[in-house]
Amino acid sequence: MLAPIWLRAAHRGVPTFLVTVLVLGQSSMALAESPAQRQELVAALRQLDALERTVADSAAHAPIQPGERYHFDYPRLLADLARVRAGIQAHLTPSRAQPRYPSELTGDYRTERVVPPSPPTTAEGKP
Repeated sequence: MLAPIWLRAAHRGVPTFLVTVLVLGQSSMALAESPAQRQELVAALRQLDALERTVADSAAHAPIQPGERYHFDYPRLLADLARVRAGIQAHLTPSRAQPRYPSELTGDYRTERVVPPSPPTTAEGKP
């Protein structure tokens, strides 16, 4: 995607620096989240709650009649709404690494060398 932008910019005589600033500026703006956007997403979650209640109520009052050729697939709609909800919630609460409890460090790294006792010898060296 980046190569076609560079080629078009070079062809039209746009300075490379300007294109770089624009491309990098757009990526940082896409990652930034404003408080207003957060409020809109929370409002969308509330609207999803209301919509799910309405769909569940409609599903309870509109049973599938045997012999009907077409019917509305309420379970599929509820699954799609749950998927949308999961996506919004994942955006609002990104996963973070959970704290872990490392094992305690010993801190004493010096050990004494144990010298095995030598066998007793006689004064002459022969038994």
